[in-house]
Amino acid sequence: MPQPWMILLFVGAVIALVAIVWRPLWASVRESRFARARKSFHIQRERLEIKFLQLAAAKAKPNSPHWTDCEFDDDVAYVRNRSTGELSAFVAVTLACQDGNDLISGVGDLIGNLQAGTAIFRFDQDHWETDGQAILNLSPAEAIRFYQSDLEMVDQEPAGRR
Repeated sequence: MPQPWMILLFVGAVIALVAIVWRPLWASVRESRFARARKSFHIQRERLEIKFLQLAAAKAKPNSPHWTDCEFDDDVAYVRNRSTGELSAFVAVTLACQDGNDLISGVGDLIGNLQAGTAIFRFDQDHWETDGQAILNLSPAEAIRFYQSDLEMVDQEPAGRR
């Protein structure tokens, strides 16, 4: 019959081994998931941009400023929510806005109404989604700094690195 102290020593050793191995193992799993998510983002990107524009247009209210055009940058910043682990892709956008009153009168200076922002795309299990929301007046890097208590940078992907 084993002594109780031997059982406790064995259980302690197993717990210590699991604690030592767990962190690198979990990091490897997260990196593998991220690699698949990044590849998936590039495959789904055109569909995501179209859906982003459709959802943003559907949310526009009459007689309020709305987007008349949206240009997406090629660079992508990937971030992870610190509390939930949710992965997101931030893409810089340049929005051409037009005042709702300008639509009625037919006038408006679109050149003067350009606005920078960040389009948000979220990774959900095995595919990317968007709700048509943008962080206005902040580039992806600025948005990440602004929300640094909630978000951690995973990777920054310049346009030429695909």
